[in-house]
Amino acid sequence: MTGPAFAEDAPVFVISVAAELAGMHAQTLRQYDRLGLVSPGRTAGGGRRYSPRDVALLREVQRLSQEDGVNLAGIKRIIELESQVEALQNRVGELLEELQVAESRRIAAESAVAATYRRDLVPRTAGSALVIWRPGGQG
Repeated sequence: MTGPAFAEDAPVFVISVAAELAGMHAQTLRQYDRLGLVSPGRTAGGGRRYSPRDVALLREVQRLSQEDGVNLAGIKRIIELESQVEALQNRVGELLEELQVAESRRIAAESAVAATYRRDLVPRTAGSALVIWRPGGQG
């Protein structure tokens, strides 16, 4: 049996649980919140609520700090840049979808036009005359 399913960004963990899941002290989470590294959701009373995504980000902050030796200002910049990259990737996906829809419409329109003209065209055989018809009889 699995636990309850909830969205990756659902603010469900109180600070003590998030700290335990991230392997940190709750005071560290408060500090990271003040610095803007990880911004948890808030309850109506102002209490912090961390999502699974926040906990993963806390672990990444810890890894960058401890294993890679990146300072907190550098980590903040990395997080900002990764967020921008994610937003741009999402926008590229949206634009590709719009392009596919436009291309499908273009192909459908071309097919409709081609189908209309095919009914009006008669193949010309060798030795036959080509007559150009102009409405209104002016030539």
